[in-house]
Amino acid sequence: MNFDIFADLTWRGLIHQTTDEQNLPQWLNAKSRTVYIGFDPTADSLHVGSLLQLMLLRRFQRAGHRPIALVGGATGMIGDPSGKSEERNLLSVDSLRANVVGIERQMRQFLDFDCGETSALLVNNFDWMRKFSYLDFLRDVGKNFPVNVMLGKDSVKSRLGSEAGLSYTEFSYMLLQAYDFVHLNEAHGCELQVGGSDQWGNITAGIDLARRMRGAQVFGMTSPLLVDSEGKKIGKTAEGTKVWLSPERTSAYLFYQYWINVGDADAGPCLRYLTELSRDEVESLDESRGTAPHERSSQKRLAEELTRLVHGDSGLAAARRATDIFFGAEISGLSDGQLRDIFLDVPSTELPFSRLEGEGLGGLDAFVEAGLAKSKGEARRTVQQGGAYVNNRRVTDPDAKLTSTDLASESVMVLRSGKKRYALLRFVR
Repeated sequence: MNFDIFADLTWRGLIHQTTDEQNLPQWLNAKSRTVYIGFDPTADSLHVGSLLQLMLLRRFQRAGHRPIALVGGATGMIGDPSGKSEERNLLSVDSLRANVVGIERQMRQFLDFDCGETSALLVNNFDWMRKFSYLDFLRDVGKNFPVNVMLGKDSVKSRLGSEAGLSYTEFSYMLLQAYDFVHLNEAHGCELQVGGSDQWGNITAGIDLARRMRGAQVFGMTSPLLVDSEGKKIGKTAEGTKVWLSPERTSAYLFYQYWINVGDADAGPCLRYLTELSRDEVESLDESRGTAPHERSSQKRLAEELTRLVHGDSGLAAARRATDIFFGAEISGLSDGQLRDIFLDVPSTELPFSRLEGEGLGGLDAFVEAGLAKSKGEARRTVQQGGAYVNNRRVTDPDAKLTSTDLASESVMVLRSGKKRYALLRFVR
């Protein structure tokens, strides 16, 4: 081992708790170890909240360790009560299967599954849990799991004392997840489980179960949760919607913009937690936020690194192009969906597609229809003063007609008055 993973995680602030802080650094650096993190398949895509854990597995692999990404096809049927105030709706088998397929595809973007001894493994706990009958599981596993241990966990105590309570189904979650660690230790030599700080109770339960069932010595580590300076989860927009890793759910442009708009207080932790930038560069960016905060160098670097990581070079290029468009670059060759994301909060008006046929729609009429001018006279003055744009191209002829060749995408035309007043015209057939 020629890279001190524990020291790297420490300066990044990625270690919240460990089961053996004194010996774990030396143990990790002695030889290649097998490490696992579990992911909950509640959707067909992971979101930004899972990115920290994905990057942890990636860091371990690059340090010479073997990562296991576990997708909880079985535990996902129950739902983890940790950090939840009420029980979640249970997903169907078909929904879970589709979610697992989507998540597996994303994980291959972050981990190397073909690099010899440290090749990543992707496992689904449904594959071994489905082999148990209820009686077999109670006899072989349940008898090694003291109820008082479960009752002592914060995740259980908080729910037992709440109005919602805790169902027997959720109560069983800890037992199933604990057995995952036992199985992975036995089948793949896994000796370290990592997770968010809210998983501490589940992780220590697995360590205790491995000792009772197999006499195995295994370890646990947690990382901080991905929250902002106010304690709110990072990865949600102001409207409360999640920022997903899937481009079908969150476009590369919206993903890029999310990180561009991260506050100064949160940029430093995000650079440490989520990127692979060197310590020197991260600390240099820390300094720049103090000396030249207006340049937003940290946010730009963060958005660049994460968009490239999640969406690739092409996704980053598209996000940058979309950003340039919003600030005045000429628009052409985009899809309706891309324009919708770029101009998410811009007012739009629907018109029949027939308005573009024949001689076309008068340019002055278009600005009135879009709400950018109160009258054709006002629209004419805007054109004459050089402040009227269609698809960010200046309109110079007040009598110009607009046809389907002037669309910026399949059905959308982008109008602008002055520097920042945008409106969309959507033409429907």
